[in-house]
Order: sequence, then structure tokens, then C-alpha cells
Amino acid sequence: MARRRKGLTVNGWIIVDKPLGLTSTQVVGKVRRATQAAKLGHGGTLDPLATGILPIALGEATKTIAWCQNATKTYRFQVAWGAATTTDDAEGEIITRSQERPGRTAIEGAIGGFLGEIDQVPPIFSALKVGGERAYDLARKGQFPEMASRRVRIDALTLLGMPDADHGDFEVVCGKGTYVRSLARDLARALGTCGHVSALRRTRVGAFDEASAISVEKLQDLGHGPAPSGILLPVETALDDIPALALTEASAARLRQGQPVDVPEDRSGTFRARYADRLVAIVQADLGQARSLRVFNLD
Repeated sequence: MARRRKGLTVNGWIIVDKPLGLTSTQVVGKVRRATQAAKLGHGGTLDPLATGILPIALGEATKTIAWCQNATKTYRFQVAWGAATTTDDAEGEIITRSQERPGRTAIEGAIGGFLGEIDQVPPIFSALKVGGERAYDLARKGQFPEMASRRVRIDALTLLGMPDADHGDFEVVCGKGTYVRSLARDLARALGTCGHVSALRRTRVGAFDEASAISVEKLQDLGHGPAPSGILLPVETALDDIPALALTEASAARLRQGQPVDVPEDRSGTFRARYADRLVAIVQADLGQARSLRVFNLD
């Protein structure tokens, strides 16, 4: 017999503005203690040296984490020119130096080469698995794995400013799996120098942005129970870009039982299936039928 989870039933999203120095897992722990929720998870890791938007899923919202992780993200970051590090950020040891410092014209000219779908080699110090082990675990043991290149998507890359000759401030809008550390490293190389990320902040994950985020300090104001209105966002907020599909009472019941339902043949793809203004399931529709990918218990 499965063991019942301890804690309260809390369904929705809490968006935390992660501070410098905390891991994503530590932030999840703080939300758990503040809400006493039985089930939690986060919608995309942030490194300890990064700050910004960390969506925390509670209860039934954990079923939408995959859609949150696949969402478009926006980051603001600073590149320190002239020094490459083992981690491609300020945490690592400097391994290469250069006296070259790119100017605004050169930077703006190089940006075009990083737009659209590009090949990117992830940092060695990353959570990706190589031969069944985390790459950063291998690297910490002195075994530096060869990281395979993969396709990522860069929708926009903008030079925001140049506070001095040694630094450039940028904003990037990108798809799943993009490493900003790799982007900074490769941009520096394209400019005939080397560089690393000296500051990184995530400002948007899909529908979640800074306006909906709360600080870690404010988590203590939640008390030991469900978060108040305005802090706990609806489960389907993470599905904002998925079209809705209206259900009848009978079809909603069938989906909840794991059975397919009939839909118009011109409705194909992924939908939020709803009945009486309530999210019932995420479905995949094709050839006049819809089958559930995730079913929600929100009654």
C-alpha cells in the first residue's frame, strides 16, 4: 500500500525571486516549510550564482512542470571580457586570459551569428549526464568529459550597455536547454577574446515574470497554510500558450477515467481540456479523438 504524503493539499504556482547563493532545491525547501504543502517541485533550475524567476509548483501544478521547463525564457546577464573560467561563470578558476576588449560595433555585428537555431556545447560544469554521471561530478573529480553539441534556439540577443571596457550587459530570449554561460563563452570567442558570465538574472519563464514573484523573505508571511490570493497562481498558468478545449460533463468524466473523447476533426494538437471553468486535463487531439496526457484532480 502506497504511503500517504504528509502535508497540506495546495495546488498552484508560487513564483520566487531566487536570491544569490541559494540553490533551487533550497528554495523549494523554503516554500515547503512556509506552506506545508505535501507535493512540490521547481520549473527549471537556476545556478546558485544566478538570481531571478524560479517557478515552484505545488500539488497538481507539478503535473505541468514539463510545460514550464519547455517555455521560452528571458535572461539578463553580464559578460566579463578577457578571462575564461572552468565553469564559464565567476565561480570557476581562470584558465585563459586575453587583452582584447570588443567595442560596441563589433559586439552588435557578432550578435547576428547567435540568433535562430544554433549549435551549442554545454558547459562542462553542468547537470547534464555523461555516461550516466553528472558532468559537474566528473569535472570535480578531474575527469573533464567531452560535451556533445546540441541545437538550441535564440529568439533575441540584445546588447543593453557597456558599463566599462571589461564588461557588456545583455538580454537574451531563448528556448529550452540554452546555457547562457555557453552563449557568453562563444560570443567572446567570436569577438577574438575570451569571457565568462559575471552576473545572471532570469526575468521571465513563459507566463511567469518579475511582477508575479515574491522574495524569499516574504515566504515567511505565507504562514503555515495555503498561500493567499495573488501569491498562489492557478495550476494552468504554466499552460498559458496552450489553446483551450471545451468539454461536456460527460466527456470530462470520460477523460478523468482515462478514456478518449470525441472532438471536431479540425482540432488537432495539444489542448487544455476544461469543463465549467475548471481544468480537467491536458489532451492530445488527432483524427477526431482526444486522449489525456495529464489528468487533474482540482475538485
